[in-house]
Amino acid sequence: MHEMSVALSVVDQVERAARSDGAHGVRRVVVEIGELAGVVPDALAFCFELACVGTLLEGAELATRFLPGRASCAPCGRTWDTGMPPDMLCAVCRGGAGELLSGRELRITEVHWSASPTTPDPTPVPQPEES
Repeated sequence: MHEMSVALSVVDQVERAARSDGAHGVRRVVVEIGELAGVVPDALAFCFELACVGTLLEGAELATRFLPGRASCAPCGRTWDTGMPPDMLCAVCRGGAGELLSGRELRITEVHWSASPTTPDPTPVPQPEES
């Protein structure tokens, strides 16, 4: 499952940026995932939660934006959604796609820092009475 390596990479990049910016934590990370990137969003979310444990991102939300695969035909100029599996044949002139326009993206687009460091709850934990 390569989603774990993607999640670890996202956590590493965001954590390095947070530390260099002096942030004390991360609330939310937004990632764009292209339809043709080969990443399953639910699997990435699961792996992200595990990868965040013990880091500045622990408890952070992962939001994903889906980007459809798009292609254009060089001979006639038509553009279309490729779908999955990708249809790279132009429906108008039957020519092969001249260019894949989108769908392979996998990028961090937003990071929301926590406003302040997490502080422990000052409420004392009740202790059982001794008899």
